[in-house]
Amino acid sequence: MPIKRNKRFHAEVATSSLSDIMFFLLLFFLIISTLANPNVIRMTLPKSKTNEKTNKQLITLSVTEEKRFFIDKEEVIFDQLETKLLAKMDPEKQQTVVIRIPATMQVQDLVDVLQIGVKNKLKFVIATSPK
Repeated sequence: MPIKRNKRFHAEVATSSLSDIMFFLLLFFLIISTLANPNVIRMTLPKSKTNEKTNKQLITLSVTEEKRFFIDKEEVIFDQLETKLLAKMDPEKQQTVVIRIPATMQVQDLVDVLQIGVKNKLKFVIATSPK
């Protein structure tokens, strides 16, 4: 005669550590998302009614209020701006240069930078913040 067991085997999943794992994943993604921001140089951008977002490969040209120029977070003096910008451009790809200039700067400062693009037939776009 077969012997019956009083206790049956119940499959169980331990969920006590899942909350810890979810917390660490959340923390990890929050830290990574703050590091992924390429625009480290903070400035107030001009306002616009419409903003267009793009996924193209961009080169960022930032101008601070002290008239310091940065190409992708690398500081460049104005006299070397054209040569450094052309060195960064890839002739195979049609890259766009995003100009990040503060709203308080004079128009002449923007025109000086845009003349480099016109002279070398580069595509320049001015970064703005939503209104």
